[in-house]
Amino acid sequence: MMFRTIRIRKGALAAILAVLCLGLAAGGYYYGNGRTWTASAPAAPARIVEMVAGEFSSTQDGKELEAYIWHPGSLTLEKGEPVTLRIRGINGASHSFVIEGIAGKDGGDIKGIVKKGMTASVTFTPEKEGTYRLICMDHPDAAHHGPMIAYLTVD
Repeated sequence: MMFRTIRIRKGALAAILAVLCLGLAAGGYYYGNGRTWTASAPAAPARIVEMVAGEFSSTQDGKELEAYIWHPGSLTLEKGEPVTLRIRGINGASHSFVIEGIAGKDGGDIKGIVKKGMTASVTFTPEKEGTYRLICMDHPDAAHHGPMIAYLTVD
């Protein structure tokens, strides 16, 4: 068996290496769709939960009866899962609310307001298992046409 020596001029070698590097870069761009490669996974999009602020009303013995509600009245959420609550105001001028025990971006309870005909959104990531209350501060008890409470269970 014989081996042959192949001689390549320096200029040709540089051209071959340049073409190989360019090919590798183009292949990386093509397979990466132009994105920057990172070691961490992208953040998961928030789960969107639609709710409404509604009202039951009736008349008894000529007297108007009202009760405000969140619908749905109970939700099950996953610990560590980003969630966006989108709450649409159907009845009542406005509903100031608080989610007790689930920390917002400032570290305190999550607070907001839902106005009739509008949609309020709050995004959070529950970090602890448990049951938390979404309470309307304007309708906390029967004397104020409530209680307007929904329960968020984090598993």
